[in-house]
Amino acid sequence: MGGSAWVVRLASLLALGLVLGSVEASLGDIDPRYRTCVRECQTTGVIGENIISDCQSKENDTSVGGSWYNQEQIYMQWKQLNCRTDCRYFCMMRREGERQSLGLSPVKYHGKWPFLRVSVFQEPLSAALSAVNLFTHFIGWLSFFLLVNYKLPLRPQTKRTYYEYTSLWYIYAILSINAWLWSSIFHTRDIDLTEKLDYSSAVALLGYSLILSLLRTFNVKDEATRVMFAAPILAFVTTHILYLNFYELDYGWNMKVCVVMAVVQLLTWAIWAGVTQHPSRLKLWTVIFGGALAMLLELYDFPPYMGYADAHSLWHASTIPLTYLWWSFIKDDAEFRTSTLMKKAK
Repeated sequence: MGGSAWVVRLASLLALGLVLGSVEASLGDIDPRYRTCVRECQTTGVIGENIISDCQSKENDTSVGGSWYNQEQIYMQWKQLNCRTDCRYFCMMRREGERQSLGLSPVKYHGKWPFLRVSVFQEPLSAALSAVNLFTHFIGWLSFFLLVNYKLPLRPQTKRTYYEYTSLWYIYAILSINAWLWSSIFHTRDIDLTEKLDYSSAVALLGYSLILSLLRTFNVKDEATRVMFAAPILAFVTTHILYLNFYELDYGWNMKVCVVMAVVQLLTWAIWAGVTQHPSRLKLWTVIFGGALAMLLELYDFPPYMGYADAHSLWHASTIPLTYLWWSFIKDDAEFRTSTLMKKAK
């Protein structure tokens, strides 16, 4: 356990920093000049040399019919959304140009740094790295699936895997792929729907990861006991997701909830690896330490370099090798448990 003491200290620093960092407000979107620019742009559809066609045509387009699924109404809502998004972007770029000419540093707008677009991608680097993370999780799950089903021996009677946590890791893979999918979509197009789906998917993954860490580290194999472990966490995570989606998307509160769940499972894995002397504990500690250090990028945030690479995108980049190493540990654990159970069966 002494070998994991540094993880405890790092986790404490991480929790404190993230909680303090969650209260930071966006200065750009409360700038009177920025607000005036957006308001005028949405009214006229013109900002400088840029013409926002979705804004100019909205007064001439009128929807008919009262059904919520009416095709024209959906089209109009999409045009209004494009109008607001494009006006915010061009006004942000113009205001940042003015600030730069005055020697002022960049500020955030609506919680985000001013990024340069590439085609439809609002944050191209983060979107691309999220897609790479998705692919890495898929490859990790596929290699795990092939290992437990075709390379390791199966139980003679049932033809099922010896590893008791196989199905739990399958669910983890599905939630991970889903979370990175919505992360990629959200960084491509930041609207209310994609933002809520991104946050909800991340919270669901984090909550399930906490459950899985407790089930594995406490070696819970009985289904009834697993339900007892999971039920209160599932209830809380579900309530939290409903709160974010249907009551208030409170960024500060969500950050604190995520920090608590992350730190608890980080400490759980770290201490368990030291106590049990797991043969792959060094891999696990590397993932924990690397993940904690990577999360520090979220604390010491900085504006995007050349308009593309900010601390958040670098965090996305750092999770790619950690994901590969994490799935390597999972496969090692499957081999270790299979070998142990086969020896007991003899």
